[in-house]
Amino acid sequence: MTIRAVVWGENVHEQTNKVVSDIYPDGMHSAIAAAISGDGVIATTATLQDAEHGLTEARLAETDVLLWWGHAAHGDVSDEVVERVADHVNAGMGLILLHSAHFAKIFKRLMGTPCNLTWREAGERERIWVTSRNHPIAAGLPDHFELENEEMYGEPFGVPEPLETVFISWFQGGEVFRSGLTYKRGAGNVFYFRPGHETYPTYHDANVQRVLQNAVRWAYNPAPRVAGVNDAPNVPVDQALEPIEERGARLHQDGEEGFR
Repeated sequence: MTIRAVVWGENVHEQTNKVVSDIYPDGMHSAIAAAISGDGVIATTATLQDAEHGLTEARLAETDVLLWWGHAAHGDVSDEVVERVADHVNAGMGLILLHSAHFAKIFKRLMGTPCNLTWREAGERERIWVTSRNHPIAAGLPDHFELENEEMYGEPFGVPEPLETVFISWFQGGEVFRSGLTYKRGAGNVFYFRPGHETYPTYHDANVQRVLQNAVRWAYNPAPRVAGVNDAPNVPVDQALEPIEERGARLHQDGEEGFR
């Protein structure tokens, strides 16, 4: 089994901030791709600056799991590309949202909520607790691990109730946050993972890398991609599974599109 992953990064801070470029000289997307590559996973990268953000229809059709990191340029992402990604998630492509991608257009599109939170950039310690020991995303992790420096995210987190909460974080300033959440959107598996502020070496941490490796395998759906995820066909009376008689007035003729 080979899992084809694409790591999408906006690739802005790496070009404008020396602290970030020193930590991730080849870009955060490259560091994440290197962390998940191997053992049956082939990871490539795409960035905001690429044509169609590197997420063409053909590229997405060949992507099993998409990882998304964004922060400073959420608004620069094409709405057309967002809808294209959403269609592929609904059809069965896995999606992993990282850190500030809580405000990415694609996450807000799939969640249907503000996805807002509280935050503080103070380099404080983050203690990440595993709240679902047997979950595949937590495989091989201790009951908790720490990141010496991270940005604080605090509750309330304006997202729908998740299917599962895999991780909860505590910060030095006292806040807590649901840091690992799973969702199902159509046929696609979706995972949000909180750590990953760009001015700290979070994606070089072995436990964080283990989470990402596990998450890619969890998000992978081996079934064929579902076709026509936005179709809403009009089924004529004579095609009903059981014989029926038409009764009452109707707005639409057989085969006519419905209102959207």
